[in-house]
This record gives sequence, structure tokens and C-alpha cells, in this order.
Amino acid sequence: MRATSLLQAKGTLGLIATNTVAQGDSREVGLDSMVSDGFTITRAVQSRSWPASSANLEYAAVWGTREVVEEDVPRIADDIAVRRISTLLEPAGRVDGMPARLAENSGLAFIGCYVLGMGFVLEPEEAQEWIASDTRNAEVLFPYLNGEDLNQRPDSSASRWVIDFNDRTEEQAATYKLPYHRLVERVKPERQRRKSNGEYALRKPLPERWWQYGEKRPAMRKAIADLSEVLVIALVSKSVMPLRVSTNQVFSHRLGVYATDSFADQAVLSSSLHWLWAITYSSTLETRVNYSPSDAFLTFPLPQRTERLEAAGRALENGQRELMARRGIGLTDVYNLVADPAVTGAEDVGHLRNLHVEVDAAVLEAFGWRGIELDHSFYTVRKMQRWTVGASNRVELLDLLLEENHRRMQNQLAPASTLSGTADAEAMPLG
Repeated sequence: MRATSLLQAKGTLGLIATNTVAQGDSREVGLDSMVSDGFTITRAVQSRSWPASSANLEYAAVWGTREVVEEDVPRIADDIAVRRISTLLEPAGRVDGMPARLAENSGLAFIGCYVLGMGFVLEPEEAQEWIASDTRNAEVLFPYLNGEDLNQRPDSSASRWVIDFNDRTEEQAATYKLPYHRLVERVKPERQRRKSNGEYALRKPLPERWWQYGEKRPAMRKAIADLSEVLVIALVSKSVMPLRVSTNQVFSHRLGVYATDSFADQAVLSSSLHWLWAITYSSTLETRVNYSPSDAFLTFPLPQRTERLEAAGRALENGQRELMARRGIGLTDVYNLVADPAVTGAEDVGHLRNLHVEVDAAVLEAFGWRGIELDHSFYTVRKMQRWTVGASNRVELLDLLLEENHRRMQNQLAPASTLSGTADAEAMPLG
């Protein structure tokens, strides 16, 4: 960065920026480059609310120097003395470097469909009326699941339906009269809107193929074609927790869709390890995590499936569903209860906490990592209160995961430079 280039050999500087300076691509081109160039971070504020009410934003602050700083000189991260501070502006562990994208993880996770046009969406009652008037309409009408439905509704069901012509030609679509005419009236004019110079406002082929989605996700559809259930996760959420749902619906682009019905996979994706990895290498929106496919999923080293993982995932699924149904609340509210230390006498909430301890223990065993005493309790991490492991264990687990990522990267046949092509807008490889 320009700031470090202006420093003398023993110069120091301080920077204030939005908290995204330590997240994703912004971190890679900024702080990562500074540290690679010999800059040492000596003090940091990872994310705090701007003190003036005139601006609703989260800021970060960084202090550092190009001078050599001895290892025994303490650094200060969010007012706590630590040995080192990473470019994530949090205590650094013993393992250096960033995670690499793993080729072995490709092809099992995807982003949902980008419909591009509210004219596709309709209320359930209207969808049923259309099906009653012509049973063929059931071939192109489906529940439409989004992140809010997944995390807020007690049964995680879709609150609306959607027209889906998929790859059908316009001639084929026109045979479904009511759905087709709805799109003619409400989608076609917007898709074929033109600019003042007469050119289409939208990129091709969206204007010409106006009856189809902006992104149909053919790879996802193929991957889940033989599955009756899959795991899905809201890409922006507080809980960062997958749920098992039916494939007989359309998934919105704000959902991550995993082409697996394995309870072992469900346990891994629900674990503290996966959550820690996601919040470390994804960005945040206030107290929510903005799940990053390329930074979190492509890089996460997955353990081998085991019988204990399978049992833990199945028990967790049952525990979540039973609590949601009994209390009539969605997944977000469930985990607000789980993370609240004031909730002490509720057996169902306590049971779910215990299930998460078992999930984490099963994941550690699957990796073959022994000697870590799980110390689950209520901790605040990046302004998010969570039932998870303590600070020292979090650092150690991230170190172990990063070591495993680096080990697997070294074993890959393809060089890292060729992997960037696998991280497209649709695929979120999981493994």
C-alpha cells in the first residue's frame, strides 16, 4: 500500500478504515501485501461501531511498523495483549499463511438460482389454483425457498412459489398458459428494457431468454437430481448453520446448496470448526456472517466420514427439528436461545448445547486430533455471542485446520493457479 511505501525503515503508522479492510479481497490486496512487504501489526481494532450517530458503520484500526519487533514484545488486539496479530486483525496462531483452495473439494456445493424478476414469484394459493385449473402447471411451479424462510420459519418451508421453465424453449413454455402469460406481463417488459441509445439495459442473453432465470444453475440441478434431500445454508446469517430440506423446490441465490444427504457432512458443517473457519475467512455484516464460497468452502479441509459423525449429525438434526416444532420458532431464534447464558433451565436448549459438544468431539476424532479438551461455554467472538469453544482452543483449532489445508495443498496434482477456474459463481465446492 501507498502508506507503507512512505515509511522509513523504523517508521510507524496508524490506519482507520471500514472493517472490510481485514476481510476477503480487501485484506488480500491491502494488509496481506503490507505484511508481505515487511510490515508488522502491533495493535489492532478488528471491528467497532463508529462513535458518531451520523454514520452507521463498523470501522477497523491498524497500527504497525516496518521496524523489526521482537517476539517477546506484546501486541494489543482489541485491548488484549497477544503474541502476534494476523492480517485478520485478531490473535495469530503458530501457523503462518492463508488457506489455499483445495481441488478435492470441488463439485458438491452450489449457490442457488438467481431468478431475476419478481414476476416469477407467486403466492402459494395462486399456485394451487393454477395447478387445479391445469395439472400440467405442476411441472413448472415449485416452492421457492430463500434464506429468510430457511432460518425464520419453524418448518423451514418456503413461504412463496415460483415459475421455473428451466431450459424449456419459448414455444414449450407457452404451452403452460397461465405461467407463461404471467411472465409476458411482468417479466418480459423489464428484461427487454432499453437504454436511451436503444441497447438493452441487461446483458445478453437475458433480454432474449426472458422466460428463463438469470442463472438456472444447471450444474447444481444435475448434482442433486438423484437426491430427495440436501443440506442448505443461508449465505447471510447469524447462526451459520445448515439444515436438511427437500429437493422438490427452487433454491434462491441467497442459499448455499450442498449436493449431499449425509448426516456426517451435516455434523461437520454444523461444527464449531466449520463456523470458526467461516467467520475467519468470510466477511461480516454487522453481527451476521456473509458466507464466502471461495474463501470458506473451497479451502476447508474435510475429515473422513465416520460412524460417530453420522450419529452426531442425525441426533443434531432431530434435536433442532424437535425444538423448532415444540417452540414454534425458526433456526435463528433457536440459536439465539442456545447462545444466551440466561437460558439455564430449559431442557431442550440444554440438550441441543450438549449435542453440539458431541458434534465437535466427533469432528476432532474424525481428524485424528487428540489432546484438545473441549471447553464449551458462552463466548463473544467478533461481536457474536456463541456456545462454542474457548479462545485458546479457537486459535489451536484454526492452526490445525490451516496446517491440514497446507498439507493437502502440497499433495494436489494441479498447481494452485489452475484452481481459480473452479470457484465460479455457481459452484461452492465442499467435498
